[in-house]
Amino acid sequence: MAQLSLFLVVLLALIIPIFMARFQISNVPTAVAEIIVGIIMGSSGFNLISSTHDLTFLSNLGVILLMFLSGMEIDFDLLQRKNNPKGRSQAGKMVDPLKTAVIAFSGIVVMAVALAFVLKWIGLFSEVMLAAIILMTVALGVVIATLKEKDILGRPIGQTILLTAVLGEVIPLLLLTIYASINGGNAGQLWLIILLFLAAIFLLRRFKQPYLWFAKVTKATTQLDIRLAFFLIFALVTVAETVGAENILGAFLAGMVMKLLEPSEATKDKLTSIGYGFFIPIFFIMTGVRLNLRSFLTHPSALMLLPVLVIFLLLAKLPVVLTYMRFFEKRNAFAGGFLTATTITIVLPTLQVARRLHAITSMQSDAFILAAVIVCILSPIVFNSSFVLSPEDRIKKTVTFIGANAFTVPVAHDLHDNWYSVKIFTANKVDYETYDSRVENITLLPDLDTKTLEKAGAYDCDIFVAASHQDENNADLARDAREAGVERVIARLSQVDSDIVDEFNQRDIEIFNFTNIRSALMRALIESPTVYRILTDTKNVLYSVKVTNTHYTGRPLADLDFIDKITVSRIWRGDQWLAPHGWTVIEPGDVLVFSGEFKDADQVRNLLSSHD
Repeated sequence: MAQLSLFLVVLLALIIPIFMARFQISNVPTAVAEIIVGIIMGSSGFNLISSTHDLTFLSNLGVILLMFLSGMEIDFDLLQRKNNPKGRSQAGKMVDPLKTAVIAFSGIVVMAVALAFVLKWIGLFSEVMLAAIILMTVALGVVIATLKEKDILGRPIGQTILLTAVLGEVIPLLLLTIYASINGGNAGQLWLIILLFLAAIFLLRRFKQPYLWFAKVTKATTQLDIRLAFFLIFALVTVAETVGAENILGAFLAGMVMKLLEPSEATKDKLTSIGYGFFIPIFFIMTGVRLNLRSFLTHPSALMLLPVLVIFLLLAKLPVVLTYMRFFEKRNAFAGGFLTATTITIVLPTLQVARRLHAITSMQSDAFILAAVIVCILSPIVFNSSFVLSPEDRIKKTVTFIGANAFTVPVAHDLHDNWYSVKIFTANKVDYETYDSRVENITLLPDLDTKTLEKAGAYDCDIFVAASHQDENNADLARDAREAGVERVIARLSQVDSDIVDEFNQRDIEIFNFTNIRSALMRALIESPTVYRILTDTKNVLYSVKVTNTHYTGRPLADLDFIDKITVSRIWRGDQWLAPHGWTVIEPGDVLVFSGEFKDADQVRNLLSSHD
């Protein structure tokens, strides 16, 4: 029976995502589907799977890896104001994502505590702090995946929702640590736990980036990056348990430490594959298996608790909706608030801790799990059906051109047609009068010095292109833009020397030089004649995209349903270029260089770069 249970769990972990992909069930998180299937196959349903020693062990490893990967999702750089600049929302209001998220989450905390006291007052659940922790949690992983699917992570509303979710994962876990320490008789060691956090973050900020060195010494058979990750997990789990904290706290901290080490994308992919590919699905399935609905349905108090918890999990996020409505369109504010109600990834480990401390009964735990499952089904569905992308949300990048001429204007037109927000600034009155009627966003300035450009908002962009006719002027403007904090800066220079190249490389400024471009293009035409057709075809576009959607990995090019709409010319894998064939299997992290008609190519790029 034990071997059969293990076999069935591993089989279900394989079949469930295949089934969801086959029937296009995208609104329900995979974790929720795995819990539901576990309920059906466990004691509540067919009773084909039982909780064995091996499955318990693998499930415990799963929750540890879940918390580790949750910690890796925390990007503390997001909490720095420079990384969350104010932006204009759909409603036309200036939004400070960090400030708005803090206000929204503060409202969640107040509402969660109030609802927890209500639960105690009506006699359904007496542990106020535990209830408050559960009600204020947000499933960061689900939120990130949903925002990426909508392609709004870089928008003010996307950033605000993301920051709210970050707070909704970090703060409850810290509060859970305090709660567990107090109820477990380790309150006197709380300072050790806090010290553990601070010491780990300090040390790892001082010793970042071992991966450059790892790349030189690692082999396929050693995988030093993965060994380091598991060392951190087990080391910090051990330390956390030693000082009286929960093992999930150590795992979560290990994930944050790993994030601070700035691992490569390949390392992240491997760790995600190990976690979500094997261990974590077992944890979710076994969570469902352990639920006993037959017993649950015989307890009136548990049945009364379930609908109340569902309502309270939604009500706890009401302050988010009210806060968002001050800055965003009401419909999207409602959708964003509903999305933050997803709680499953933190609720389950929290309940595990609560059961170990005997702070919650089995029936109460089952009620919380079922409520979280119901809410996690509802929230993404409501968000996807309610959230509407405005034309402003479809803007991919904002681009500033300095100089209105025969070079910048056609490029501006092409970018504008492909959902780029383009602004052109010039100090030449003749050029302004020539192109004013042909360009939508062109501005005549008295001069092009730093203060004037800053006042005009020229540096409020993702890409800054200095493309006037004067090299010296372009070089100075590029330096100013970089100092102003623009993400990408391009300088058009007709003459370049080694000094300017070295300087701009250090400043991370890109140089557009016609001589070099012509030489590179000629070589490309000789080596690949199709390049000419791609570059001269006004109906087609050339794209490069990193494949992050696992739905399209592990499959030959010929099997992709959109392959007839594009032409794949090259694949960058690891540190080398591959010549693609129909049988070439796509791997995670591959960079595909392909061409196709604008609409089709753009759609393919979004599909390949999204997260399933």
